[in-house]
Amino acid sequence: MSITKPTITLLISCPDRPGIVATVSNFIFEHQGNIVESAQHSSNQQECRFFMRVSFAAEGFKLSPTELRAAFAPLAEKFQMQWSVAYSEQRKRVGIFVSKLDHCLIDLLWRWKHGELQMDIPFIISNHHLLEPLAKMYDVPFYHFPVAKETRTADEKRILEFLDGKVDFLILARYMQILEPFFVAAYPHRIINIHHSFLPAFVGANPYQRAFERGVKLIGATAHYVTDNLDEGPIIAQDVIHCDHRDNTEDLVRKGSDVERRVLAEAVRLHTENRVLIYENKTLTFD
Repeated sequence: MSITKPTITLLISCPDRPGIVATVSNFIFEHQGNIVESAQHSSNQQECRFFMRVSFAAEGFKLSPTELRAAFAPLAEKFQMQWSVAYSEQRKRVGIFVSKLDHCLIDLLWRWKHGELQMDIPFIISNHHLLEPLAKMYDVPFYHFPVAKETRTADEKRILEFLDGKVDFLILARYMQILEPFFVAAYPHRIINIHHSFLPAFVGANPYQRAFERGVKLIGATAHYVTDNLDEGPIIAQDVIHCDHRDNTEDLVRKGSDVERRVLAEAVRLHTENRVLIYENKTLTFD
């Protein structure tokens, strides 16, 4: 595994106007920063919006995190920026939620163990005990939080209390529960879900069975941020695989499971590397 040097990343969204790139670049230069990666995008004339991701070496940069935020704030106000800053050395902490299916969890844990996903996993949470041996195999603490339809609100409040201060974002790795609005509100655009269809097709339950009944020639998977609207949050990553009349529902599940793993891992990588910018109900992924 190659060793990468620490970086600082700015994500910026603001009204489009001349001078933004020059101003941001000059700010970094003035404080002895060396830009290692930069990308920007201007939306159409109707929206007239500008988006930018810029990473620069942490080594040699003269401002502390507090000083950077204070020094950049006047520029952000001048250009009406929505912005954030992230340090690669500050690894994001993620809580992984699972139910009974293991394929997405196995893939995430393998990639994490081999250094492909730069994040910390303080624990795995499940509404079943089935995958506890897998967590033990990777020395990740496992917590069982049963969720019942009749006590869902109280059950989810207990989970939220447990999560408090322990994680930066959440992954629903085929967690077969619909989260209550108050739970989603606690982690806005910080809950990543994998849905086993190419959204917006086949929203909700049993998408593989519905795809079989429809006779589709492509199936896919979608990783998105969770919102109050079921399976309609900002899409981070998608992919597809071909199928045909010879495939039954079990074949679609088998093929789709592989796509689910890849798409979820890609979305998690983009999120942990601060490559996702959200605007309205869409994302820009700078890769």
